[in-house]
Amino acid sequence: MTTASSAHPSSSPAILVTGATGTVGRQVVQQLARRGANVRALVRDVAKAGGLPAGVAAVQGDLLDVDSLRAAFQGVDTLFLLNAVVPDEFTQALVALNLAREAGITRIVYLSVIHADRYVNVPHFAGKYGVERMIEQMGFGATILRPAYFMGNDLSIKDVVLAHGVYPMPIGAKGLAMVDTADIAEVAAIELLRRSQASGPLPTTRINLVGPDTLTGAGVAATWAEVLGRPIVHGGDDTAAFEANLRHFMPGWMAYDMRLMAERFLTDGMAPEAGDVDRLTALLGRPLRSYRDFAAQVAAQA
Repeated sequence: MTTASSAHPSSSPAILVTGATGTVGRQVVQQLARRGANVRALVRDVAKAGGLPAGVAAVQGDLLDVDSLRAAFQGVDTLFLLNAVVPDEFTQALVALNLAREAGITRIVYLSVIHADRYVNVPHFAGKYGVERMIEQMGFGATILRPAYFMGNDLSIKDVVLAHGVYPMPIGAKGLAMVDTADIAEVAAIELLRRSQASGPLPTTRINLVGPDTLTGAGVAATWAEVLGRPIVHGGDDTAAFEANLRHFMPGWMAYDMRLMAERFLTDGMAPEAGDVDRLTALLGRPLRSYRDFAAQVAAQA
């Protein structure tokens, strides 16, 4: 095990963050470090884990490497569990949960997805819902975070918007409560610390992570038009074409998974429940980031 220097005593219980160099996980680590937490970042290669905040311990490990997880879990009392969308996502999560229980870890914050219990035909949604059920049946005290569509997903199509005047994502007319990853990470850090600092077990709770607006394809196009000062149109909801395009830069199984998700966007949407926005605003003590702010930042950096 290789670690960076840490200002925390080795005997102090730690918070372990999986997926610590990814989009959400890295921001969770940063949020925890700012709050003075004893943080360990699980990474596949310590040598490539640059940019972690001072005092954060980088721990080498993999969610399918039992020996490395056993070592990483020593001295940890709270786990942030984030699994990438991979074919063995469910297995990774169950291995991690069983080893966490073996190590005496009882406090979990798990990054699931909103409507995991509704989008039951979408592989990565169904897998996350299975993990939610295992967390409850295994007796963990957990916060299950259920984010909606990430605004940052649209960074992948910004060139199409900027260069061709088309918003191409097939998100439909029901509406998605798009959320910023920085808001996700801050809520995760707050919940990790709440559980880590509690004197005893806390009940399991679910939190929908949403943005302040529920946006349709036409609505997102209109937002881009307002920000850019020129017409932007929605490219429509052809999910077959969406899958075909995705296959140029991801495996076929993943592109099909994304197509199935998009089809549920069209039929079901991804709207918040009553009180979700107010709950998050109170938890963060500030407004949630809007898609307009996201689009304006992208446009300013173009």
